[in-house]
Amino acid sequence: MAGITTTDNVWQNWAGNQRARSSVSRPISVPQVVAAVTEAAAAGTRVKPVGSGHSFTGIARTDQLRMELNALATPSRVDRDARLVTVPAGMTLRALNELLATAGLALPNLGDIDAQTISGALATGTHGTGARYGCLATFVEAITLVTGTGEVITCSADEHPEVFAAARVGLGAVGVVVAVTLRCDEAFVLRAHERPAALPEVLAGLSDLITGNDHFEFYWFPYTDRAQVKTNNRVPVSDKPLHRLRGWLDDDFLSNTVFAGACRLGRQVPALAPSISRISARALTERSYTARSDRVFCTARRVRFVEMEYALPRAALGEALSALRRIIDGLPFKVLFPVEVRFAAADDIWLSHGHGRESAYVAIHQYAGAPYEPYFRAFEKVAAGLEGRPHWGKLHYRDAASLRAVYPRFDDFLRVRDTLDPQRVFANDYTEQVLGA
Repeated sequence: MAGITTTDNVWQNWAGNQRARSSVSRPISVPQVVAAVTEAAAAGTRVKPVGSGHSFTGIARTDQLRMELNALATPSRVDRDARLVTVPAGMTLRALNELLATAGLALPNLGDIDAQTISGALATGTHGTGARYGCLATFVEAITLVTGTGEVITCSADEHPEVFAAARVGLGAVGVVVAVTLRCDEAFVLRAHERPAALPEVLAGLSDLITGNDHFEFYWFPYTDRAQVKTNNRVPVSDKPLHRLRGWLDDDFLSNTVFAGACRLGRQVPALAPSISRISARALTERSYTARSDRVFCTARRVRFVEMEYALPRAALGEALSALRRIIDGLPFKVLFPVEVRFAAADDIWLSHGHGRESAYVAIHQYAGAPYEPYFRAFEKVAAGLEGRPHWGKLHYRDAASLRAVYPRFDDFLRVRDTLDPQRVFANDYTEQVLGA
């Protein structure tokens, strides 16, 4: 079979909570992708394209044929005048950011991790924060994919528009994405401002914080009334770069080394977790600096964790946080990570978490190896009752029947998937859970 280098290969995701043993294909060209898919379809084998393993769900798991796209050699093209870039699907966001910077361009928004491949980030609905910005898939102008029948299709708003509406956030279920064209902005500088605050103050001023900043998010520290507020706004020049020592102290030593030690201690001695949370909240001091946009958006994350994230109607945020506090206080174990809250604009992508509505994203985490399922299930019950939509790459327990009710174009997605992958070549246990068998 085209591109296979081994028939017995063990894979696991970044968090270590998903593992699988499978054959692996590493195609270097689109014809090799086509050959691998058509041969697999003829043999009744399932194919699962995977990225860099930064999803917590089983979206990339397979015990049959795993397709890794990091060696795929489709050409990169930058149209500086049109501010468009076309890149291979297996390119990481980090590499994409560097490519764009050399051309004087940048993505309008990013999440806080840049290790994902562009295709993996799109497939799961990866997003940043900012009331005027949708998920990363809203920046897509065109996608080229290989369908379950081996056909190569390029789709856009004008060409195969229904395929485009499905494939931008496609869960890896409608085809192997091989190339993506993205709409970019002129390269820009951000002024980052981070400060501790009282949670009631943040919630009382939420509307102004959301509308008054290009990008706004906050972290709430469980067992406290403390939060860390982060705003990023575009400025003409980088006139206040972060001192290297301060950057190392805050982003490397405190946020990774010290925080990892605190989580290990909290896992071993759970009674200390509330004190650790209070100390963590106080340890983060105010700072402001300027830098290239992607270097502000993206940060290093070396402390391993598992995560659930829900997109909620923005008006439901207060109710969700009140319920979350009650859940945490009533758990038989302690929560070791802060809660992250971000905001995004509405979009028209069929399986985007932001389809048709402005969203508040609430992300809950737990340190790797610590108990989490009762915590996650309790919050999911609250979020589902508020018409929440789970992030496709973050842990959740929803099925197709419950998801259909919160995605108005759910059945349209299934109809397009039936056309593009009639034999379910790209299905796995996760897609059968969330889309139906």
